[in-house]
Amino acid sequence: MTRIIADISVSLDGFVTGPDPGPHSGLGSGGEALHTWAFSDDPDDRRVLREATARSGAVVLGRRLFDLVDGPNGWDDTTGYGAREVGKPAFIVVTTSPPESVRLTDLDWTFVTTGLPDAIATARRRAAAASSDSGKELDVVLMGGGATVGSALDAGLVDGLTLHLAPVVLGGGTPLFTGGTRRTLVQRSVASTSTATHLTYDVL
Repeated sequence: MTRIIADISVSLDGFVTGPDPGPHSGLGSGGEALHTWAFSDDPDDRRVLREATARSGAVVLGRRLFDLVDGPNGWDDTTGYGAREVGKPAFIVVTTSPPESVRLTDLDWTFVTTGLPDAIATARRRAAAASSDSGKELDVVLMGGGATVGSALDAGLVDGLTLHLAPVVLGGGTPLFTGGTRRTLVQRSVASTSTATHLTYDVL
């Protein structure tokens, strides 16, 4: 069965952006350090990224993150989903209204205006279809931002959580966890490199 996996980079003090994120600095002040691992040449970092990208049958993201990756300083032919992997699964965007135009027209975008549960249900269908076509089990990946991942966890919509814990203290920014529903996690794997500690959990 298709699993729903939340996958996000986070600082040691629990932030997924640095202070003052905005349209031209989506990761905020100092937030680039969160994703150093994604551009690392360390073989374990590369393996984590390659495997995560390959297992993505559909990807869910919030509207703010979409505006960043589709914006003029966002993804291109060399850096996209999965950083240098430039994966091209189906992308499902949670939004109140679709954008007037899309820059990245070579990607498969679906805009869901009826809430996060419907977006995840749409992504599950797309991932199941991709699994059938490829002959291998693929996941739905919640890539962010932090509010989207946090809301999905609170609502009990997540089966697994992957955190890329960056060795940085940002001192502020967008928190991943802001309270909400208590969840029990079962740790499944840990991989440590010089740029991150990659943690995977089942969410009970």
